[in-house]
Amino acid sequence: MAPAKKRNVSSESNGKKIKIDLEGIVERVLESRKHANDVFDILELLQSEKEKDVISAVNACCKLFCTLLEREELFIGKLPEEDDALKDEHSPEEKYKIFIRHRYNSCVEIMLEHLNHETHEIKESALCCLMKFAAAQGLHPLEDLDWSEHFSFPRELIQAVVHNLLSLSSDNSLLISRFQEFLEMEDVRYYVMSSIRDNVAMVMDKNKEAVLPVYQSNVFMLMSNISMPSQDSELTNFMVKQEAKHEDWKAAKLHDHKRAFERMWLGFLKFKLPSSMYKKVLVILHDSILPHMSKPILMIDFLTAAYDVGGAISLLALNGLFVLIHQHNLDYPDFYKKLYNLLEPSVFHVKYRARFFHLANLFLSSSHLPVYLVAAFAKRLARLALTAPPTALLIVLPFIYNLIRRHPSCRVLIHKPSSEDELLEDPYVMEEEDPALCHALESSLWEIKTLQKHYHPDVAKAAMLINTPLSEQEDDISEVLEITTFELMERDLKPSQSKSVPLEFETATHLLKGGGEVLGQHFCLV
Repeated sequence: MAPAKKRNVSSESNGKKIKIDLEGIVERVLESRKHANDVFDILELLQSEKEKDVISAVNACCKLFCTLLEREELFIGKLPEEDDALKDEHSPEEKYKIFIRHRYNSCVEIMLEHLNHETHEIKESALCCLMKFAAAQGLHPLEDLDWSEHFSFPRELIQAVVHNLLSLSSDNSLLISRFQEFLEMEDVRYYVMSSIRDNVAMVMDKNKEAVLPVYQSNVFMLMSNISMPSQDSELTNFMVKQEAKHEDWKAAKLHDHKRAFERMWLGFLKFKLPSSMYKKVLVILHDSILPHMSKPILMIDFLTAAYDVGGAISLLALNGLFVLIHQHNLDYPDFYKKLYNLLEPSVFHVKYRARFFHLANLFLSSSHLPVYLVAAFAKRLARLALTAPPTALLIVLPFIYNLIRRHPSCRVLIHKPSSEDELLEDPYVMEEEDPALCHALESSLWEIKTLQKHYHPDVAKAAMLINTPLSEQEDDISEVLEITTFELMERDLKPSQSKSVPLEFETATHLLKGGGEVLGQHFCLV
């Protein structure tokens, strides 16, 4: 091994000078082993306080060690201690490789620390360098195994990268977004999902399952960036291509990807989340999580817990429950009772109002629902309509009409037979949570009659439809689900363009027609 040299690292302010020095050091080390100790200069600069110096050192380390890995100049197998390497039992060749392997390990440790650096550029450079190391290690493993029986992949390095990305104290969303391009590789995605599951279990158990907003936000950010393939034929992009038994590799099977994906999400969702995190998960659950799980029905515990929370979280849980009920034959007791109790005044003001009414329309579209249940929904919506804003009323009124069209037996709510003793009180019990006991069929939709006096002309016009026989064709509520108060006011304030009234078919050019040219000489239209 080359003798130790005096360190000559200077804090040059000239970035170009440093770049040239680093390139020279890398070239010397790669050209001759007698310059191996110059690696210390690069590692020392890698821990500099200057941003440009660190980035230059990262690039130099990346070039140096990737080349050494390709040349297989690093010790392979269980790495002995550096002091033990000086003993005579190792050949000079082995001593050199042990020395370089220790320097490589030191470089990786510093790079992992830089993933939590305060400067994003350094974080990004370190991340890209580590992933290049992972690719090189995959092609040239540092473990002494029979690769005809085992699969070559740098699992430990990927686990270390994931561990540092999932910081407990700093928001790494920007760095995780940069990491997304590596998740497009099938094997990286598979081992990242396994690493996330293990890391979440370890961190949450260590913190006694307490809510960790920053950490859980980083985990969710990383998991939501994972896009799963839908067919085995799509598994083509691998960072490490196995030479033997590639088809037996779990990372090359869609079924195993789905299992890893499922375990990752279930492992994350079994712990208590911040309230804002529930909303983020539920928004993407039905189209980004459930379709890629091998057993979506396992999400029932999380969805029922979210459905029982109330408010906007319950509304969002409807999407996932809808998928499980319609596509996976989930038998959910008292589902319509809970849906009925979600109809509160606040439902007209939440951000997810359009999604809620779209799903409620789907759940109530079956003609096999009992009459008392449909009548209860229609009556409760009508009662809530008395205090609802105009934008909500333009959704609620067609919604009620559609319920009556689907279930003609509910027309009794409109055409209540007159009796000698007129009702002085409404028998409907608004406070009753069970739709079977609220006496909706004994009441009428007098609220819609009241809305015919509404201050907004569009609402009054919509309420007037109840005076005429309802057509068989249902109203399309999708056009009004997303309407806002601003759009409604813009439409009302927009001046109506009055059509021009035709007064003359041909434009007049003369005062009087006929008379030759005499009249034209003395009279004209100005």
